[in-house]
Amino acid sequence: MVHFIGAGPGAADLITVRGCELLKTADVVIYAGSLVNPDLLKYTKSGCEIHNSAFMTLEEVIDTIKKAESENKTTVRLHTGDPSIYGAIREQIDLLEKYNIFYDVVPGVSSFFGAAAALGAEYTLPGISQTVIISRMEGRTPVPERENIRSLAAHKSTMVLFLSSSLTEELSAELIEGGYEPDTPVAVVYKATWPDQKIFKCTIETLHQTMKENSIYKTALILVGNFLGKKYDRSELYNPDFTHEYRNSKNE
Repeated sequence: MVHFIGAGPGAADLITVRGCELLKTADVVIYAGSLVNPDLLKYTKSGCEIHNSAFMTLEEVIDTIKKAESENKTTVRLHTGDPSIYGAIREQIDLLEKYNIFYDVVPGVSSFFGAAAALGAEYTLPGISQTVIISRMEGRTPVPERENIRSLAAHKSTMVLFLSSSLTEELSAELIEGGYEPDTPVAVVYKATWPDQKIFKCTIETLHQTMKENSIYKTALILVGNFLGKKYDRSELYNPDFTHEYRNSKNE
């Protein structure tokens, strides 16, 4: 059996209870290198076989799992954040199914949740944005043309950008060309929830300079949008003038 587990955004105690319990019982752990807090490996039992997938190809990962299966061992594939977001799990799952190896997936706390928590921010503020776009700048991994940053920016919704810290000059230009005002607020959260977490606040037009001045080139999320501003509408859910299933308006 193989358990794909979301390790959470960084802090070792932000793995789920289910994920932690499975990690404790694993015979073999394959973890996603420097993206996973090494403190999580302290949860493993004595004698657990541990592999760093940063040094492995997909084929080597699968061969390690196949070997564990042949020895009737349980494997944990430990991914950063939640494995459904830029986790490259589909290609692993397809091969496991080819070899008739059973698996399950344990969701994790994504770093984009960790970043919002660090900021005390709400992505979906009434009157500002009810949509969160998760994307990335095109680098060595291509992005479909219909999903380029300029096209997505036209919505002027909340944006969370992964894997884009080394491309901020191009990113800023694309965001502005797409429709965001240059002074739209931005927050950069470096290593969200890790002990060395850092937060930088700027605007789209000052983003590249901010990153350059602080030597941030990787392992950071870039959050864009007016949800970072001061203005928003009050939620109807707790509005005394609003009636819903559980409560009548105070003015009725």
